[in-house]
Amino acid sequence: MHHLISGAAGFIGSHLCDRLLADGHTVVALDNLITGSRKNLEHLAGNRNFQFLEYDVTRTIDVDGPFHHVWHLASLASPKDYLAHPIETLESGSTATRNMLEVARRYGARFLLTSTSECYGDPHVHPQPETYWGNVNPVGVRSCYDESKRYAEAMTMAYHREYGVRTNIARIFNTYGPRMALKDGRVVPAFLDSALRGEPLTVYGDGSQTRSFCYVSDMVDGLVRLAASEERYPVNLGNPAELTILEFAEWTRKFMGSDVEIVFEPLPQDDPQRRRPDISKAKRVLDWAPKVKLEDGLRETVEYFRTLVPVR
Repeated sequence: MHHLISGAAGFIGSHLCDRLLADGHTVVALDNLITGSRKNLEHLAGNRNFQFLEYDVTRTIDVDGPFHHVWHLASLASPKDYLAHPIETLESGSTATRNMLEVARRYGARFLLTSTSECYGDPHVHPQPETYWGNVNPVGVRSCYDESKRYAEAMTMAYHREYGVRTNIARIFNTYGPRMALKDGRVVPAFLDSALRGEPLTVYGDGSQTRSFCYVSDMVDGLVRLAASEERYPVNLGNPAELTILEFAEWTRKFMGSDVEIVFEPLPQDDPQRRRPDISKAKRVLDWAPKVKLEDGLRETVEYFRTLVPVR
């Protein structure tokens, strides 16, 4: 099959390219490189089933088809990036989503949107099922990301209802693995980068807020399964194993054999206190659950980061 992927030079997008090519498909990869990197795709150079185009999908998309699957992953997903580029973040959820949906409509292709656990905001329900409508501050500093994804979900469902586009929506929870950007502000690369450099690990607030970490190969497998399904409403994809940020900081020090200091900084505005997916729907509909243990996934991630960081 022929696939079109936006955000293909990003962390998850590049791994999705690998998976689809390994499965025998052809891929046209789009990315404007505002946060993506050509380096994430350089190993695919020369693959006759792969084409990369530097392209901003907030513009009308004029790419030769036809396509069987359209994947919209383009987004500024880390707090550091979306706080630095709020307008571009809103555009990736609004204009870019509609442009990618139009491609799917034009060719009768399946469409998959990568949404986010941020749709739940700072949740009052725990763990978060897809039926929970969330607790989002619509005018807070994080709203550019939260509301762009909520809008993208609404646009996706509108295209399904109005035009019959075969759509899927994945609500992605914290994902980690090789090709993450070291300085993107998310906890896994931040802690590993600091530990490799022998610098203090920065914990925001008192560290009691929780996150759940899913390895990228598990996430991509969930996306592929979802894209093949007939489920039109959102599906959570993530690892339900929950850690406090302070526990993860201590775990990182032990895992890295490091005695670096843990320092505390004020908690950012609207930072979610608890984040853990209810994946019962993914288990039931997709026969999916994460398989990679945290220590195994982190081992692969650390080996990748060692190639980027001058280790002390």
